[in-house]
Amino acid sequence: MTKLEEMRSLLLRHRPTDGVHPCALPRVSLVRSSEPSEPMPVVYEPSLCLAISGRKRVLLGDASFIYDSAQFLVVSVDLPVSGMVVDASPDNPYLCLKLDLDVAVLSDLLLAHEARVPRSDHAPSIAVGDVDTGLLDAALRLLRLLDTPHDMAALAPLAEREILYRLLTGSQGAMPRHIATADTRLHQISRAVAWIKDHYAGVFSIDDLAGLAGMSPSSFHEHFKSVTRFSPLQYRTRLRLLEARRLMVSEAMDAASAGFHVGYESPSQFNRDYSRAFGLPPLRDAARLRAAPEFGLSA
Repeated sequence: MTKLEEMRSLLLRHRPTDGVHPCALPRVSLVRSSEPSEPMPVVYEPSLCLAISGRKRVLLGDASFIYDSAQFLVVSVDLPVSGMVVDASPDNPYLCLKLDLDVAVLSDLLLAHEARVPRSDHAPSIAVGDVDTGLLDAALRLLRLLDTPHDMAALAPLAEREILYRLLTGSQGAMPRHIATADTRLHQISRAVAWIKDHYAGVFSIDDLAGLAGMSPSSFHEHFKSVTRFSPLQYRTRLRLLEARRLMVSEAMDAASAGFHVGYESPSQFNRDYSRAFGLPPLRDAARLRAAPEFGLSA
């Protein structure tokens, strides 16, 4: 049995149903889809998504990122994207190991092994890479711990640390270097992104966000759009709409209440923005999503 076959067997056994499932391993989710899915707007948090079988496409603005078996997608900041499974079947489902990035561990590894980490003046906020032998070995050891839960406390941190080390020293290492380095543009923008994510229902000024990022307003606007493909106000709008969508689907909230909850004062403006973003009025879209097996499939 190859390493990928063993990982496939482990994931199928521990995740017998479709969806995104947290597991006993810290910061790890297991993803399964037995059929292709429609584009699903979601927010990807800083994470590593390692595909074990099947294929997925992620859209950020006009850029498309496709990853399949033995490839990974890495994301450095919270990004509103559209994700769709493009290759999956009941016999060969899309399977993915998702690991949320621990910035503290990345920073510690960078301090200890800086000479081995690739450098770049500009790092992307999202990228695809090939899984090398070292990364695959570490990921397999992490998944094997699902069969020996009594070993998790001692060994899971070691396997996770090796995964992050392999990511840092691999082909896409410049991106996690920028995540872990406080004075990079990516790290500065990530502070503003985190603030908007926590305060999307309120109002803010570009000057205040620029100050938080340590940039001039014009430089901040330019770098923010370069990282996220959205202006700060467009980014806030997308977060509002995604949360309103979740409230209507998962908590059966009506459209007017959901719009008000996420910061809209005008129901008509909420309806216009929602229809423009998702292609359907709020209630019709929510009804469609409740019946969609891929709702919430975010990795």
